[in-house]
Amino acid sequence: MDGAPLVSWTDGPAKRTLLDFVARVTKEGGPDFVRPAERIATFDNDGTLWCEQPMQSQLFFADDRLRALAGKDPTLKDRQPYKAFLEHDLKTIASLGKQGAFEVAFATHAGLTEDEFMSAARAWLASARHPKLGRLYTQCVYQPQIELLDHLRANGFKNFIVSGGGIDLMRAFAEEVYGIPPERVIGSSVKTRFEMRDGRAELFKLPELGSFDDRDVKPQNIGLHIGRRPILAFGNSDGDLSMLRYVKSGSGARLALLLHHDDAEREFAYDREFRLSPLVEALDHADAYGIEVVSMRRDWNKVFAG
Repeated sequence: MDGAPLVSWTDGPAKRTLLDFVARVTKEGGPDFVRPAERIATFDNDGTLWCEQPMQSQLFFADDRLRALAGKDPTLKDRQPYKAFLEHDLKTIASLGKQGAFEVAFATHAGLTEDEFMSAARAWLASARHPKLGRLYTQCVYQPQIELLDHLRANGFKNFIVSGGGIDLMRAFAEEVYGIPPERVIGSSVKTRFEMRDGRAELFKLPELGSFDDRDVKPQNIGLHIGRRPILAFGNSDGDLSMLRYVKSGSGARLALLLHHDDAEREFAYDREFRLSPLVEALDHADAYGIEVVSMRRDWNKVFAG
């Protein structure tokens, strides 16, 4: 990688911790050396790699899909929880809880094939804009994290996304934006049905949740899909805490990081009051759990690219 690493990170403890960790685990013959095959890093997506306020992008995508469905079935406008999405009633949406809100979102994709979903997702990502920031959603990714992913990759790490967001929506942009290929994206998913239709084999999405990749399910899915305990993990909420503690419980050099959104001027400031994905236990007990807290305000000199 050309140039100095992590230029959008402020010179300080967080940046030094990251650079020191990577240097230690890649120094052959050193006491903390980790062979390349075991250099696994896992990142949450919503709120860790890109913006999740005022609600996760998955829900905005589902909202657009729901509006199209409501055009065919106007009764949706009077039925909860669809009514809340169509009216942008964030209080009611938040009352559903993260899993409940995402179940509604995933239900709007029922009946689509994988290819149809991917086409719809890419079209949405190419045109939809964040309601507060005015940017395309793929321009709401965090520049410091892009630099960290690049630095890890340049030092022999395999980066994975392990997020509560929908696996297919993330796969629609993760390789282009993060350099993370689809097979290294783990997320929430719906059940599918295999069918031969007009001589073509297809997987059709069902209106039924398969795996909700949050809290304890994150390390379970890491074990299922990766098969190695990561040595670095980065999250931003209590939904990531099990993953962070799973990483810290391994032997050898380990690093678990927690992004604290405390920058209302450049992004948003929130933690325990965000009902869809609160940050309480992980923040309150970070020291006891050996988790490094990264302050967006203090540790990043830039939030978004451009």
